[in-house]
Parts: sequence; C-alpha cells; structure tokens
Amino acid sequence: MQATSPDLLLRHDQHGITTLTLNRPAQFNALSEAMLTALQAQLDALAQDARVRCVILAANGRAFCAGHDLREMRATPQQAYYQQLFERCSRLMQSLRALPVPVIAKVQGLATAAGCQLVASCDLAVASEQARFAVSGINVGLFCSTPAVALTRNLPIKRAFEMLVTGKFIDAATAAEWGLINQAVPESELDAATQALAREICSKPAISIARGKAMVYRQQRMALPDAYAHAAEVMACNIMDAEAMEGIQAFLEKRAPSWTERGD
Repeated sequence: MQATSPDLLLRHDQHGITTLTLNRPAQFNALSEAMLTALQAQLDALAQDARVRCVILAANGRAFCAGHDLREMRATPQQAYYQQLFERCSRLMQSLRALPVPVIAKVQGLATAAGCQLVASCDLAVASEQARFAVSGINVGLFCSTPAVALTRNLPIKRAFEMLVTGKFIDAATAAEWGLINQAVPESELDAATQALAREICSKPAISIARGKAMVYRQQRMALPDAYAHAAEVMACNIMDAEAMEGIQAFLEKRAPSWTERGD
C-alpha cells in the first residue's frame, strides 16, 4: 500500500480498483488542509490514469470523516482564509463527480458535516450498519452550507433540510432508506460488499461508464427537453463505440461479450 502526504492518505491499487484511505484516525479523519491537499492531488492524478476503473474512498479508525478540522480552522480566524478553505473543499467534492470512473464511499463509522458531504459527493456508498451520518454544524452555530449542496442533490429536500437544521444523526438503515447511501451491511461484510460492487463496475466497458457518468450529472442541471436531447446525443455516440457494438452482437448471438476494456 502506497502512502501519500506522510501517511495522511493511503493508496492501494489492484485489478483496476484504486482505494484511497483517510488515515488520521486519532483526529477522526478530519479534513485538515494537508488532507485536502493529499486528496486533491490523488484525484487529479486518477483523472488522468486510464488503468483505474473504479475508486473506493475508505477510512481507518472509528470515524469515516468528522468534517473540517475545527482546531486548525480556529487558529486562523479570518474570513478570507475560511472562504479559501471552503472553496478548496468544494473543488475537491466536484473533482469526485468529475472523475470519469465511479467513486464508492466505504463508510465504516461516523460521517459528519463535510464528512457527510464527502459521502454525498461520491457516486455510490456502502456503509456498515454501525455507521451514522449528520450535518452537525448547526450544533455549534454554523449552518452546513457547502455540505447542503451535496446533500440536497442526494435527498428529498425536506429530509435534507431536517438534517441541516437539527444536526441530528441518522443511522445507516435510515441513510439507505432516504437515498444517502446505496446499502447498509453488517460490519463484517463491508469490505466484501464494497469490493463486489467495484468488481461489477470493472466488468463493464470503461468508455460506456465514463460517458454515462458525465451524462447523468450534466442532465440533472437541464430542463427536461434539453436533458433528453443531450442523452440522445450521448447514447448515439456510445452505440458507435466498438465495445457497445460487440456487446450488442454478443447479445444477439447469445454469447458473453468479448470486451477489450474489462478490468476484472
């Protein structure tokens, strides 16, 4: 396993799956400036790495991520500093969405404030039944405005607003029911469930996944007629790809497709 930024972030690559592991367990994996820098550097590198088919974002310790490092933030009580910090964090969240491959959050513990935002910004999420989620800034007088951007794009607005104005925790089962995560599994099954999802993604053609991910998030911002027009254009391009041609031909011939991009 490769370490980055003095062990703040660990990277492991295997069979097209890259796992990035937050490694500040004593600080509940809070997003310090150094952690933001390490994560951004890895995401920028991954965006250019054609060998990577799926990314898993994990964490060591009791917490997945407790949000921003409040002790570090209080050391520089200047609005310009806070603005710059929140902009860096916002860029990080958008980088997760911009990656051409799916990103899975593997949540083993608490995910609060910007940590909950991190989960919401990933394309998929699998959590231990012991995991809990909150946007708890309001409990210290700070409305979680930047986490709200990701949260309101995952949950029905009333559910998201309830979390934002109460700061209360929800358990993994509730997070799955509301749509913040895809599934909640027993702690002993978290690794296997996450790997199974990643391997399933890797078994599909990379070009189709990349086109599809970009289309899904772009069309969300469009009016319905424009969304359908964009989707039709993307699908027409996709069907001309060699991988799609092979997949369709294999279906018609009742055989398994012979894709060149399989990562499994």
